[in-house]
Amino acid sequence: MISPAIELNPDLCSGSDWQNLANRVLGGQPITHEQAIALLRSTDDQLLDLVSSAYRIRHKYFGKTVQLYFLMNAKSGLCPEDCNYCSQSKISDAPIPKYNILSRDKLLDGARLAAERQSKTYCIVISGRAPNEREMKAVETIVPQIKEQYGLNICACLGLLNEDQAKRLKAAGVDKVNHNLNTSREYYSQICTTHTFDDRVETLKNVRKAGMELCSGGIIGMGEKHEDIVAMAFELSDLAVESIPLNFLHSIDGTPLERKEYLNPRDCLRALCMFRFVNPKSELRIAGGRERHLRSMQPLGLYIANSIFVGDYLTTEGQPPQEDYEMINDMGFEITGSCI
Repeated sequence: MISPAIELNPDLCSGSDWQNLANRVLGGQPITHEQAIALLRSTDDQLLDLVSSAYRIRHKYFGKTVQLYFLMNAKSGLCPEDCNYCSQSKISDAPIPKYNILSRDKLLDGARLAAERQSKTYCIVISGRAPNEREMKAVETIVPQIKEQYGLNICACLGLLNEDQAKRLKAAGVDKVNHNLNTSREYYSQICTTHTFDDRVETLKNVRKAGMELCSGGIIGMGEKHEDIVAMAFELSDLAVESIPLNFLHSIDGTPLERKEYLNPRDCLRALCMFRFVNPKSELRIAGGRERHLRSMQPLGLYIANSIFVGDYLTTEGQPPQEDYEMINDMGFEITGSCI
């Protein structure tokens, strides 16, 4: 018998309320949109109770493990899309490196570094609307070599994919494809006009049809409302996404969203908690903006999420890997998927 929905007043919630909500999730019952919004609007006094409740969910499915990802910007800039947050878009004046897809040797060297940094998954990312034939063939050629030499899982982020391209990536040995929703359907036109939210959903469906896992998340801090963040979390749940990277806007000079940052570490933790409650079984990764926005509260984030990138992001720097290893060790957590 399904119990009635738990009604939460965000102004009156206590620690027991969050624990009761966690019990609901642990019992296999989804929370409502209203409850998810209440999580985002909880007070600072409730934050540790909220993190504790989210940790119970994290622990059930992932124990005390942390999985590391390593990201390689395999093609930089030269993108015809107008995503407002992105330094690589056609409307960005940010001074970033611009180059076509990297050579085989450079991609292999990145894989070696990923393995050395105890990453389980190597993320190959190219800028652009969709991969051209040369880029598809480069990925198809390099993926089997990486898997043979280093045993890494491969996540490809190549832009919009049709069914045939998705099938080719699966045949090459790609394990999962990243294609972020970025925000809600309703807010999407405020951050990009050269493609639609539905274009992104179609790519994810093509990836699923091809038999690969889905990696899809979003960016918080672009001017969206709480309702948009919650809508994105539920959309990812409906798509049964296996891996969710949650980014916090790292505004870059030269983009339309330059100097637009307004998040604080507590906002970020509340957002992570909400995503954990809505997507309890999904791998939740603290992605871009982790160091800039969580700052000294990064360890608390890993009581909610179970994955991070180790090293740099696409066009912004991460903290030194040794600091990540020390943080994970200090918390009594363990890295899983070390390949060497």
